[in-house]
Amino acid sequence: MFRRLPDPDAARVTLSVDGRPVAVRAGDSVAAALLVAGRLVCRDAPVDGAPRAPYCLMGVCFECLVAIDGRANRQACLVRVREGMRIETRSAQP
Repeated sequence: MFRRLPDPDAARVTLSVDGRPVAVRAGDSVAAALLVAGRLVCRDAPVDGAPRAPYCLMGVCFECLVAIDGRANRQACLVRVREGMRIETRSAQP
């Protein structure tokens, strides 16, 4: 679904997504890294439990809320990845 052009010279970082290691490009947003890793659902809607995914990718819609390094409700589209980062999806609470 979401595919990126190959760049063999791009720097990589390894982060943890729901306890699993994922290697992504340095400088990507957390939301872009999740999409590239095939993780389309970030959280469940608090009202009806519907799965939510990154939508606007610019910080307006709040659909990409995840827990980052133990801090809940972070907008994944506004945070850049860094080595060793821990991301938890579906755990963000309103």
